[in-house]
Amino acid sequence: MAVASALRLILGSSSASRRQILSEMGYHFTLLSADIDEKEIREDKPEELVVALAHAKADAIMAKLRSNGMMKEILDSQETTLLITADQVVVHDGVIREKPSTPEEARKFIKGYSESHAATIGSVLVTNLKSGARKEGWDKAEVYFHKIPDEVVESLIEEGNVFYVAGGLLVEHPLTSPLVEAIVSLFLAYPASWLNN
Repeated sequence: MAVASALRLILGSSSASRRQILSEMGYHFTLLSADIDEKEIREDKPEELVVALAHAKADAIMAKLRSNGMMKEILDSQETTLLITADQVVVHDGVIREKPSTPEEARKFIKGYSESHAATIGSVLVTNLKSGARKEGWDKAEVYFHKIPDEVVESLIEEGNVFYVAGGLLVEHPLTSPLVEAIVSLFLAYPASWLNN
């Protein structure tokens, strides 16, 4: 009978929701951030952009691990270490929206979703730090909203979390979740090999 090797996870993200997902699934992980300028990486298609950003984050974190000596420790260890990086953008009226940088931009974004819809495109990249192997995928969903009152918009901006998420879109937030009419998953593009491993 094969013995499963020890597994160590590194989450390369500053996203609270991604941390929450792994924690709720019972995984223990180390948290590292890439600290890259995401606006320097440009692709015309949102699907290509989120995948490129996930790769850029992985590259930046691996460079950090090499510079602080942790990569040698990982390579010498008996554990398999997986680095998980991800990214998400919102597309509204055909325009890619990343994190809003000003209250005016956040206000424009959120008001645009009122009685309308937006698409979220997200990627996940898993890098085996011992072998260098990478597996990537992306998914897309449409989020449909009821009318979003101005007071909700202003409360979200004042709270400040909208500045840390793509498109200022907080679907699970207590102020906005009651205003979500529907979420429709449109596409899932992950290699079949992910399902078999």
